[in-house]
Amino acid sequence: MAPRREVKQSQKESSHLPISHQAVSQPLRDDGANATKKPAPVSMMKVQPKLEQATELSEERGKGGVEQHGRAGIASAVHEGTARVKLTAGPGAPPAAPLLQVVPPETRVRVSVRTRPRRTLSRLGRRWFGGTGAAPVAAALLALALLLPALIAWRTAQAPAVRHDPAAAQTPSAAVPPAAEPRSEDAARAEAPPVQPDAADAAAAGGPPVRVYLTRTGVVETVPLEQYVTGVLAAEMPADFELAALKAQAIAARTFIVQRLAAGETSGTGNKAADVNDTIEHQVYLPQAELEEWPNRGKGAELKKLREAVRQTAGIVMTFRGQPITASFFSSSGGYTENSEEYWSLKIPYLRSVPSPWDAAINPNNRETVEMPLPQLYAKLGQKVPEPVQTALAALDQGETEAKAAASKLSADKLFKILSWTTGHRVKEIRIGDKVYTGREVREKLDLRSSQFTLAVTGDTVKITTYGYGHGVGMSQWGANGMAKEGYTTTQILKHYYTGISFQQVSHFLK
Repeated sequence: MAPRREVKQSQKESSHLPISHQAVSQPLRDDGANATKKPAPVSMMKVQPKLEQATELSEERGKGGVEQHGRAGIASAVHEGTARVKLTAGPGAPPAAPLLQVVPPETRVRVSVRTRPRRTLSRLGRRWFGGTGAAPVAAALLALALLLPALIAWRTAQAPAVRHDPAAAQTPSAAVPPAAEPRSEDAARAEAPPVQPDAADAAAAGGPPVRVYLTRTGVVETVPLEQYVTGVLAAEMPADFELAALKAQAIAARTFIVQRLAAGETSGTGNKAADVNDTIEHQVYLPQAELEEWPNRGKGAELKKLREAVRQTAGIVMTFRGQPITASFFSSSGGYTENSEEYWSLKIPYLRSVPSPWDAAINPNNRETVEMPLPQLYAKLGQKVPEPVQTALAALDQGETEAKAAASKLSADKLFKILSWTTGHRVKEIRIGDKVYTGREVREKLDLRSSQFTLAVTGDTVKITTYGYGHGVGMSQWGANGMAKEGYTTTQILKHYYTGISFQQVSHFLK
């Protein structure tokens, strides 16, 4: 099975077109504004005899009271045998609350009991209760009733609270870590974030559903995400490739569909209520019914290997600045990949030209030569055959002398002139006849394997030799396999072909 077979397309060759990328979440910031001061010590209760039989409850912080929460004082007075409680608050204080809610941990509580001079408890008892025998007991009960609320408030103030370390409060919070990246020794296995209970069922079922429009039958097939990735992997890359390369392809395929799902993109599906189609316009995909037939056709081991590659990378996608990338890929290069803006119109920071020398070393079909008559070449380019070329072609059928003169006029350096090259060593602009074309235009109009090509003319025939296969932007599949054969991990392969990317879990983008 050949990898990443491509077909002729319109001006937008692939839907692997970029979307805007937003910046990653900013680190949390702590400027120390919420630092909690150390509570002031609480004074011990003091009970001392005074002139008036009353109970005062006062609270204070520092020298002048509680500045943040206002001041609240609680005074109780006994008048004609009935206890009354009056709440007073300082300027700007909120409405007084019950005692247990008003007293903050920092409050110092002082309770004093004052009695009038030379007035005994028995006299006080006779005045209030009309007798002498019950006076001591009544006075004691009254004092206990008055002191009990203060005691409860004091005990509440002494209760332990949550500790705040002032030094720690002034230290800025650590930055939020970036997306979990795979360990280099584990070939792109990223540490997945904890599975939330509501995501457990989706993870067990293979991820969120993907609706695939099957163009050959017109049916929409709905499968779990990981099952979809297996179908793409089976169609896009030979199963006999190295496992590390298959895992890289699985992550690229998963990233592509997650980007579409997260953006709600449904273009190219023929209004069939689908998320993606099964062609090269999106990603080539083998339906599940076909995959299930592989064991019956002697391809059970290949299917098991593909599923293992998907399983080992389950849930991992590539990101740039916190968003899934446009994970474009192609079959093979002629030695270098291409900058995105030199094939498409948009510069994408992670789709940069990088060396890819492995393709030619292991791909037996990395170089191909096609031939066509000169008149056919001009016709495919939408031109009429120039008159000098027509004259030279007519002279080829005449005598030997005329044929030699005609051949000199039909040399490649006179018919074609390459004006510039791209960073990836592909044809950027070329003059043919009286028109200037981009290398991509020539590739598409002449149905060539790539825009890296050379031309030669023999008689009335032009020979075009191409190097590599595909648009050249992103990951080279044959290059990935070559890197895997040399011991590179999946992480290293992906970070070579996609500049500056990170890794993240699917659950971060799809719930």
